[in-house]
Amino acid sequence: MAAEISDRVREIAEARDLPESEVFERALERGLEDLWEGLVLKKYLDGEIEREEAIEQVGRTKVERAEREQEIVAEDVDWGLNA
Repeated sequence: MAAEISDRVREIAEARDLPESEVFERALERGLEDLWEGLVLKKYLDGEIEREEAIEQVGRTKVERAEREQEIVAEDVDWGLNA
């Protein structure tokens, strides 16, 4: 796994003409952003924070998408229980 990651980092660095350290930095930033957004949306959907706070932290589009996804899952569960 570590070798595969190193190979990918090297290939990205070469393709974008960047130092490998910058590729790692960008990957870390992107990963942390994804994890943060997931946490904020989970807190919102679990009722731990208000909708407006979630929108302030991750944006309206992401909150609305999470709401739609939650509705779809709820509909699928209802359908499965009533089938």
